[in-house]
Amino acid sequence: MVLYSSCRIMYLGLILLLSSSWVLDRCEGFGEFGFEFHHRFSDQVVRALPGDGLPNRDSSKYYRVMAHRDRLIRGRRLASVDQSLVTFSDGNETVRVDALGFLHYANVSIGTPSDWFLVALDTGSDLFWLPCDCTNCVRELKAPGGSSLELNIYSPNVSSTSSKVPCNSSLCTRGDRCASPQSNCPYQIRYLSNGTSSTGVLVEDVLHLVSNDKSSKTIPARVTLGCGQVQTGVFHDGAAPNGLFGLGLEDISVPSVLAKEGIAANSFSMCFGTDGAGRISFGDKGSVDQRETPLNIRQPHPTYNITVTKISVGGNVGDLEFDAVFDSGTSFTYLTDAAYTLISESFNSLALDKRYQTTDSDLPFEYCYALSANKDSFQYPAVNLTMKGGSSYPVYHPLVVIPMKDTDVYCLAIMKIEEISIIGQNFMTGYRVVFDREKLVLGWKESDCYTGETSARTLPSNRSSASARPPTSSYEPEATNIPSQRSNTSTSSAYSISISLSLFFFSILAFFI
Repeated sequence: MVLYSSCRIMYLGLILLLSSSWVLDRCEGFGEFGFEFHHRFSDQVVRALPGDGLPNRDSSKYYRVMAHRDRLIRGRRLASVDQSLVTFSDGNETVRVDALGFLHYANVSIGTPSDWFLVALDTGSDLFWLPCDCTNCVRELKAPGGSSLELNIYSPNVSSTSSKVPCNSSLCTRGDRCASPQSNCPYQIRYLSNGTSSTGVLVEDVLHLVSNDKSSKTIPARVTLGCGQVQTGVFHDGAAPNGLFGLGLEDISVPSVLAKEGIAANSFSMCFGTDGAGRISFGDKGSVDQRETPLNIRQPHPTYNITVTKISVGGNVGDLEFDAVFDSGTSFTYLTDAAYTLISESFNSLALDKRYQTTDSDLPFEYCYALSANKDSFQYPAVNLTMKGGSSYPVYHPLVVIPMKDTDVYCLAIMKIEEISIIGQNFMTGYRVVFDREKLVLGWKESDCYTGETSARTLPSNRSSASARPPTSSYEPEATNIPSQRSNTSTSSAYSISISLSLFFFSILAFFI
């Protein structure tokens, strides 16, 4: 009984941490609504959704698991192996990758009276759905120690602001399955992971948003969502146990509905911090000084597709045009052969440190380098993409640093792919990326996600000090075409209050546990 209560407190703590940003959002303009999200393996989310046997962060095993997770979630699997398991080179450990889920999570408030749901964010799908009047979905999670963590289940009958979506609605794509035009509109979404789906009926209800201005006004935004009565596949293993928040381009996605209702512009931004925390803002069309490139909207399944025209590594420019999808749900960047070869071979020719030679098959990256024994920081050639239209996109975090037994190793965090290239979260870190669906452009501007300034930011971390990882601020790009080093600055007072509240809560939590 005590263990169960502790888990409930832990879950409430995560809600406080994520929801505090709804009240403390910075003012950036009328009609913008934002909230904070966290990486799947940030300390905050792991407290509520523990990774089953996940290796230590920054280890080679961790990066191998994350790379395998990318392929599993996006349907790129090796047919000759068990798709859901990774066995490490020493043969002593395995991890169920399908249980690791999506990359970013946020708490959202739905209905009247409102309930909180810890949902996965996904720019690769459209529908926002919640577990609802379930016949086959996850009602609790097993937390460390064998205790259980109860999850909220949505019910239209309990919310006074809920209504069913009829089959004659323009948003109902399965009207042929209806007995009459007034019947409840059914839905079924199948995802790329084998046997993974959500099935139920469409409903309307209010999503409680808080404005990004000084008033912090609460807006009950009416949105369409899926009442997910049956979930299958990886949703049972923790991939999205409490719902999925689709951010795609179709009419049924939340950004589209908010625009149609006149609540926010048909645009949103996602900002990716170096600490695993980030922010999403609906209605954000960016700033006049942001860089932009056109979106390539292709039917029948539109994605956030752009065109790269040039690649520069250390000042050496290669003319190479290729399309790529900006996908916030993918950990690393995947490039087709020509682009991968150009970047990796150019990077290798300019690297100052020796190529790391190892038999460690757990390293998923091909180009890794050993930090010299007499160094505590390193230089690397700057990587810069030129987008269609001529705007430059400096990549601020192309590397990962991995402490090995004999030395620290840094790797170029890209991998080769046969299908279309994917710009993953690692290439977006340090930016506020704007998905402007009205102008059909993708915008970007350097940001620390909290002060709105172009400065580096470091949050307290629970990582062990035994990891001799060089600090991020010590990365010194060799080339001069990348912006100068960003100095650490204090965060906004609102953010400081948010962190203080969170630390205060967790100090109380520690006392009770």
